[in-house]
Amino acid sequence: MVTVYRALDDETRRVILDELAASDGQTLFEICSLLAVRHGLGLTRQAISQHLGVLESAGLVVTERRGRSKFHYFNSEPLAEIASRWPVRERDDR
Repeated sequence: MVTVYRALDDETRRVILDELAASDGQTLFEICSLLAVRHGLGLTRQAISQHLGVLESAGLVVTERRGRSKFHYFNSEPLAEIASRWPVRERDDR
């Protein structure tokens, strides 16, 4: 779980996850383009690739190779594990 928290600690990685949650199955080129156009982030492909590596090692991103392309998918299971650890109880605000 520590790797999930560390992965989520970076704003760029959270933006990448937001983009993958909105539209799964993107290539590195597509992610780079979205970050530049929608968010004004001028990061290199190598920097974004490193961010994706951190997200993948935390289990938040899974990849699939098809030919020469590598597609990235958002995996919400690690977040669900965190949420299930602290269930929300209804409060009695009297």
